[in-house]
Amino acid sequence: MATASFPHLKIRSATSPSPHHRHSPSSLTYPFSTSNFCKTPLSSITVPKLSSLHSHRRTSFITFSASVGGGDGSGSIGGGGGGGEGGGDGDAGERNRAEAIMVLAEAGRSLESIPKDLAAAIEAGRIPGSIIRRFFELEKSPFMGWLLQFGGFKERLLADDLFLTKVAIECGVGVFTKTAAELEKRRENFTKELDFVFADVVMAIIADFMLVWLPAPTVSLRPSLAITAGGLNKFFYGCPDNAFQVALAGTSYSFLQRIGAIVRNGAKLFVVGTSASLIGTGVTNALLSARKAIDKSFAGEAEDVPILSTSAAYGVYMAVSSNLRYQILAGVIEQRILEPLLHEQKLILSALCFAVRTGNTFLGSLMWVDYARWIGIQKIRE
Repeated sequence: MATASFPHLKIRSATSPSPHHRHSPSSLTYPFSTSNFCKTPLSSITVPKLSSLHSHRRTSFITFSASVGGGDGSGSIGGGGGGGEGGGDGDAGERNRAEAIMVLAEAGRSLESIPKDLAAAIEAGRIPGSIIRRFFELEKSPFMGWLLQFGGFKERLLADDLFLTKVAIECGVGVFTKTAAELEKRRENFTKELDFVFADVVMAIIADFMLVWLPAPTVSLRPSLAITAGGLNKFFYGCPDNAFQVALAGTSYSFLQRIGAIVRNGAKLFVVGTSASLIGTGVTNALLSARKAIDKSFAGEAEDVPILSTSAAYGVYMAVSSNLRYQILAGVIEQRILEPLLHEQKLILSALCFAVRTGNTFLGSLMWVDYARWIGIQKIRE
């Protein structure tokens, strides 16, 4: 089994005061060969078990020393930051790597036993030990372990272990809250405007998943872009997925990068909203045409939903209103407020996420009806 180690692993032991024993601080040094260390990948080196070093009331302080230089720097400890994500100082990268390697050692795992992108992030010092612990917890579930094979799910589940719960909440309550909002807004015109209602609900169902997916905070495991990449590509590549998400130790995002996250997600949601609307209004018009062919009296009551104007309008609505609401919901309300307060109480946290997301979905439906009427793509029928 191959895990990782460092050329100098010093363990300084400090002993709690005791009326019966006197201990002086001691230092244990493991003699590792440092020849060709910088050229040796972490995956080929072994970390010694540390459990035997703890005895009675002794507390161990583990110090990783990385004075070895040379080479291309790829194997040196504390080699810096986030690979184009705002970066981080070398000390934070070194701490991240040390924590992650110790978690691997405690679990008896090797770098070869985890996904390559995760192993590369460990070697680069981009992720702390807490992320590795979460990965080990998630992969205990067969279903979660299967999802972790996909990069997008892996990045989101490592950042938020309740990500799938939030997807289920959003999609599960979507139909009911959208319909309730349509009924509240249209009232006595609800039955007369069923074609509009149907189109709105279909668009919402298609878009709900993407509204959770795109603004969700992530743990970025992507490799750095090629040096030849353009400046604009590098800028957006380094932006977080959520403008308000908490940055991991060793990684930081500038104000401009966080603004870039809103712009980038807005562009993606415009495409999602426009596509969803094209499908929704297309299906609605097909059903209306079929009903008109069967019921001649219905032909005068119903009119085709304008496909292109409705689709473009819904794309703009998703890019602006939905984008901002879900960025704030996922990055501020959930990650920065609810999760720190209720991190150990998952049931209560899930219930509050359910309540907040249900309210947000209902609010979004009300805002869409007002917006559609305001720009003239939907009119009140007498």
